[in-house]
Amino acid sequence: MNSDNGRGTDAKKPRKQQKRSVVTQQKLLAAAVEAFSEGGFKGTSTRDIADRAGVHHPLITYHFKNKDMLWRAAVTAIFREFNIALVKSLAEFEHSAPRKRAEVFVRTYVKYAHQQPALHKIILQEASHPSERLDWLIDTHLRPLFTPVEASLKELQQIGVAPPGNPALLFQMIRGCAGGLLALAPEIKTTTGIDFDEPEALDELADMIINVFFSGNFRTVSATTAESGQQSTTQ
Repeated sequence: MNSDNGRGTDAKKPRKQQKRSVVTQQKLLAAAVEAFSEGGFKGTSTRDIADRAGVHHPLITYHFKNKDMLWRAAVTAIFREFNIALVKSLAEFEHSAPRKRAEVFVRTYVKYAHQQPALHKIILQEASHPSERLDWLIDTHLRPLFTPVEASLKELQQIGVAPPGNPALLFQMIRGCAGGLLALAPEIKTTTGIDFDEPEALDELADMIINVFFSGNFRTVSATTAESGQQSTTQ
């Protein structure tokens, strides 16, 4: 019986070790997200991340090999959480009108960008200069997000819900008004007194983005094209 109990105890050890390993990885990822969003890749040391996580510095190499791999894992974690939130929100309105789905997208975007300001802070850190990290960020996370949104914006423009113009530029404007402003939340609070930690302020931001970009009062693409043709014919 004693030998059986011994085997049972031994069997539990790997599970405990695996659990500790997962917890350590989660601590390191959370600390890395915070550190990289504040100091950027070059301004952040792995020792600082280990200190924030409260773990021994060599564990970073054990779990993530190097600083670059840790940065990529941290960025992936941020976008994975955002994509999960977006998919869940849009699934509830799968058969809704295009404008309603656009509204849900904006509100989900604003809510997540507030919960995780590192989403845009890290993008801003990397977007200031060309690098392999920026190329990886675009190819792995930003372009897969941009492509379907651009198609949706084109549809909204065709039915007059969104303003005419380059849909790629329109998306960047919406993104800047949502995540960009929330990334600047501390400065905005000090300068204007607007506190995005207040639910009313966050809702007002989402409402204004929706009313400005998706009012539904724009001319359809076909009408705008026809008018341009008439003007050129008259001239």
